[in-house]
Amino acid sequence: MKNEREVTSSRQTLSASVLEQIKQMLWSGRVMPGEQLSIRKTAEALGVSMMPVRDAFSRLVADHALEVTPNRSVRVPVLSVGTFTEITRIRFEIEGMAVAEATGNVTASLLSDISLINDTLSREMAKPQADTQELVSLNQQFHFAIYEAAAMPVLFQMIESMWLRIGPILNYDLRQGSPRTREQVAVAHHRAMIGALQRGDAEAARRAVVADIREAFEYMTTRMPSLFLPPDGSSPGH
Repeated sequence: MKNEREVTSSRQTLSASVLEQIKQMLWSGRVMPGEQLSIRKTAEALGVSMMPVRDAFSRLVADHALEVTPNRSVRVPVLSVGTFTEITRIRFEIEGMAVAEATGNVTASLLSDISLINDTLSREMAKPQADTQELVSLNQQFHFAIYEAAAMPVLFQMIESMWLRIGPILNYDLRQGSPRTREQVAVAHHRAMIGALQRGDAEAARRAVVADIREAFEYMTTRMPSLFLPPDGSSPGH
């Protein structure tokens, strides 16, 4: 039989795994702004009991990645344009800092990894019927590989937190096969980042990631206003 310490460790491992999988749902944009999430259905989808899902939801509510509605259900928040703008400005600073710091830690392995990810992203975007989930996943892998290379865990946690809050919006253009996807705008920005990292040019790397973030922000706010909370606070589309 397992002793108490082993049982506790097993539960903690399961809880961490469930939390990570739900984070991936938010980062990848697999859930929509305003979408209600069921503890029971999420637990069934992950093949676990409801307890670790309930715990994960509670943590994500505390981090403002999810919210509790007046009827006590849990849903993905719908952001106002103002909040999205504020988060985007924060991202300019913290993600710009991360890529600049990563410039001093570049290895041949990192350059090989992110080049491969970006090439795969480019090939997937070029397909007539691109796998949108794969596009979203590859984009996240590219960015997070660079941010992890900054070797600043507190900064990385801040970036994760911002991505959790905007993931359902951030990647929506990729999910819908937008003109940005067809024109491979993100791929071009990624290539600029790779080039800057190869040269050891921290400022150019920072400019490239800021341009990547800014163009996605401008596309979302001008072309997809229905994703955001209207000024009167009502639900989008109402």
